[in-house]
Amino acid sequence: MPVSFCTFATMSNIKPSLAKGTRDFSPQEMVKRNYIFDTVKTVFKKYGYAEIQTPSMENLSTLTGKYGDEGDKLIFKILNSGDFLSKVKPELLEQRNSNAITPAISEKALRYDLTVPFARYVVMHQNDISFPFKRFQVQPVWRADRPQKGRYREFYQCDVDIIGSDSLLSEAEFILIYQEALGNLGLTDFTIKINNRKILSGIAEVIGKPELIIDMTVAIDKLDKIGLDGVIKELLERGFTAADIEKLKPVILLEGSNEQKLDGLKTVLADSETGLAGIMEIETVFDYVKEMLKADQTLNPDVELDITLARGLNYYTGCIFEVKTNEAAMGSIGGGGRYDDLTGMFGLKGLTGVGVSFGADRIYDVLQELDLFPEFTAAGTIVLISNFDKEAERYALPILQQLRMANIASELYPSSAKLKKQMSYADDKRIPFVILIGSDEIQSGLLTLKNMKTGEQQKLALKAIVELLQG
Repeated sequence: MPVSFCTFATMSNIKPSLAKGTRDFSPQEMVKRNYIFDTVKTVFKKYGYAEIQTPSMENLSTLTGKYGDEGDKLIFKILNSGDFLSKVKPELLEQRNSNAITPAISEKALRYDLTVPFARYVVMHQNDISFPFKRFQVQPVWRADRPQKGRYREFYQCDVDIIGSDSLLSEAEFILIYQEALGNLGLTDFTIKINNRKILSGIAEVIGKPELIIDMTVAIDKLDKIGLDGVIKELLERGFTAADIEKLKPVILLEGSNEQKLDGLKTVLADSETGLAGIMEIETVFDYVKEMLKADQTLNPDVELDITLARGLNYYTGCIFEVKTNEAAMGSIGGGGRYDDLTGMFGLKGLTGVGVSFGADRIYDVLQELDLFPEFTAAGTIVLISNFDKEAERYALPILQQLRMANIASELYPSSAKLKKQMSYADDKRIPFVILIGSDEIQSGLLTLKNMKTGEQQKLALKAIVELLQG
């Protein structure tokens, strides 16, 4: 039995509040959010991807060690139930070291992203799925990050991945998926950035610091946030010398068209087999996109080779992506990349995969700021039937059901009340039409349909009203 509000009041005087970095969503907001989800899902299905879901919590061991040291710090751990401290050795408690205590008090965690749980899913269901396996997933993830504009602790990701194929056709298709889905949402000015971790590895080889590849990528990935001076400072702190940085600068600041950047990289990475392999992969992706677009002039993606794009996750091994809107002040609204043998961490070797993600919450904020949500998304209910008295209520019931049978979202005001109150209800819910039923309507069989936006009223038969609302 649900707890009543009266019972709640006697239980506690605590002021209700939300955990930082989380939000409630009103019915109107949910209509808009589902518009985003439905739009991207339609594109995913068009490209042959099927939907799965995984649990909100995973074993902590499943998640740790997959996101790098910085990522691991942002995983929300779940305390074991019961007297969880009883199993912790006294000497560990005395150390006051949370990292040492965590394994003893926490075995589960909220998922940090959808990719690692997907890899776990593939391993556990490998005998039930066909490879290459193409899936999409739209679910919330949690990160213990500092909340700020466009950055939340609980947010939805819309992931689309293919695992079991090393074809670069997948990378090319993801560029088109980004272009089509974001274009369908009304965005017109956004950049799809691409790089390749092999190119970054090649750069680390050329400057003689292959063992510091992770340190290098983590630092240069922050170029947009902390600037060149900040990146240089961080590189020095991570073990790079001034001479190393002088070699890195021309690469970090590489300019020109994609072709010019690739030509410059071929010179810089001439002695790196790994780096040249990365360049060849980028060129192959660009060629695939060019060939596919010969048959579709409506798509014209703005794709930029960005050498500073590193994506801080350890599991990326090939092409990496990031999407940024140029229409609003917002961070990335999407990203992803190729990961070789991610499933190997769970015992299934040799499966390569690639995937990208749409940041639904940031996309929502951008669409809201730019006023790009279609007008219809503002309304859930299309028509409200007034309720003047018991006779009108009884007359309205079969009408209500006929409207719903015609797939028109409809409501009957639940009790007789003053018309002003019923109209206010329709306004508050942004219901675009109201059907008024009084004694005249009951006698004539013609219902009064009011357009709440224009104020226009007309008397129509139910069949005509259905046709009008369906049109």
